Amino acid sequence: MFGGRHMHGLTQETSKPLDVGQTLRRLLAYFSPFWRLLALVGVLIVVSTLLQLASPYLIGVAVDQFIAPSEQPRPDWLTWLLADGISRKTGLTTTMLLLLGSYLLNWAATAGQFYLMTVAGQRVLLHMRTQIFERIQTLSLKFFDQHEAGDLMSRLVNDTQVINQVFGGGIVRLASMSLSLTGIVFSMLALNWRLALASFAVLPLMFLTTTVFSRWARVAFRRTRKTIGEVSSELQENIAAVREVQAFAREDANVAQFDKVNAANRDANVQAQSILSAFSPALDVLSTLALAIVVGYGGYLALAYDPPLVSVGLIVSFLVYVRRFYEPIRGIANLYTQLQSALAGAERIFELLDTEPEISDAPDAISLPPIEGRIEFDHVTFAYDEGEPVLREVSLSAEPGQTVALVGPTGVGKTTLVSLLSRFYDVAPGQGAIRIDGHDVRRVARESLRQQMGVVLQDTFLFSGTVIENIRYGRLDAGDEEVIAAARLANADQFITRLPEGYQTELGERGHNLSQGQRQLIAIARAVLADPRILILDEATSSVDTRTERLIQRALDELLKGRTSFVIAHRLSTIRNADQVIVLEEGRVVERGTHDKLLAAQGLYYELYNSQFRRQV
Repeated sequence: MFGGRHMHGLTQETSKPLDVGQTLRRLLAYFSPFWRLLALVGVLIVVSTLLQLASPYLIGVAVDQFIAPSEQPRPDWLTWLLADGISRKTGLTTTMLLLLGSYLLNWAATAGQFYLMTVAGQRVLLHMRTQIFERIQTLSLKFFDQHEAGDLMSRLVNDTQVINQVFGGGIVRLASMSLSLTGIVFSMLALNWRLALASFAVLPLMFLTTTVFSRWARVAFRRTRKTIGEVSSELQENIAAVREVQAFAREDANVAQFDKVNAANRDANVQAQSILSAFSPALDVLSTLALAIVVGYGGYLALAYDPPLVSVGLIVSFLVYVRRFYEPIRGIANLYTQLQSALAGAERIFELLDTEPEISDAPDAISLPPIEGRIEFDHVTFAYDEGEPVLREVSLSAEPGQTVALVGPTGVGKTTLVSLLSRFYDVAPGQGAIRIDGHDVRRVARESLRQQMGVVLQDTFLFSGTVIENIRYGRLDAGDEEVIAAARLANADQFITRLPEGYQTELGERGHNLSQGQRQLIAIARAVLADPRILILDEATSSVDTRTERLIQRALDELLKGRTSFVIAHRLSTIRNADQVIVLEEGRVVERGTHDKLLAAQGLYYELYNSQFRRQV
């Protein structure tokens, strides 16, 4: 939104070389589970190719045997099919019916190929998108700190779609055209090797043209995949922040920024399509040249020799064959340029799939047993960026059932502490340890840890769906009565029952049809329903008014009983009731004790109290 944000993985990914062979092998591996379907497609391709090869031959037979009879002997199959002494009209009609039948069967075989390949392609698309989504869900928060959501969405939607377009119908076309090309070469050589060699005269020029244009297209299409990701990022960010945009009257500036990103995508697509638009006419010229060579050289062979080395029907057959010979070449060349776009998208997808989560369970990780809630931070040092520690030798402990308040100026590491406890980030080896009931959190399975923790953040996230579904997110197997009980404990039941449809009221994206305080109450109800042994409240009451805070505080008093809780709060009421207050400054613990003891010490907490909390008394 503010310019210069499209960086990190985006710029790095486009600098990597494209390993075409490896990428192709990985893409084709997705189709291996559907080999039976592909085998049937292969049979239909063979049938279709044979029917395509038969039609030019039948046209030549019709010319030489019935339209302009020559001295060419009648083929054995035609002698077997037609009785002696039949009229030319009957023979021509029979041959044309055979030609029509070949066209109809070819249409049916081709339609079957593309239908079956579409089925396989859609199944591959389903699997690939699910695989990408699963990978995104497992990646660590550090990855999302460095990659924009819109770009990840573009990989999931746009890049997979372009792969499906090429590797669904594209594979069928490539196989069909390759087989057709091979069949045409053999058919032409079998009919007349002289005309066949003349027809192949422009192949070196066509190969050179394809090579040059494909190199240009590879670069152009990689740029289109990158820029569409940037468009998606810009769009997602501005839609998500539409309220802030309007609040600061940034509409015009944001439209200008989006126009700039969108224009870059337009220019990339124009460049790619310009290459394609120049490529196709070049191939058309070369294929037309090949037709001219066949007509000229074929006419020479027919007129300069007695008897003629070729018949009129043979020349007609070759004209059809040549047109069909260069159609697959042109199609394969066009498909190759489109393949560059698919490979560029595949490269971005495989880069994502190959990204390993920075936070993963150790090979010998154990499942954390039901915990009591004894927590210890043992000389913990942590840095998001090397050389810039956020926490420095932090040591503290909390006994089961205690409430620990974390206090300090902005940026001293309060949220980092609870993020490490939740294993959103891990303490590096040799930089201290965090233990729960004596278990190092790095040695336990993340799922078993987080299932026993509840988190309420300052920036509450609600999903599209009903109110009851959002609360049930804390424990998916909870019944309706349990959900309502949790809402009552969080003092959310009163406002929920006043909604148009109560607990079945549909919430908009991120719950924007509720106030901030109401969203916070639902988030607390969600945590209540989860019934965690460890509770983390990250400024959970900072966005509510005093009356709502009193409702929440009464619920929290009940919720905190018997649970070990870490509370990051700017509200004095939560701090005053804490069993211990930890005061942080520049990543270090500088004071600890109860509210009253710290006030009496008249240190940093006393200064914070006078400047920040006293007005709340």
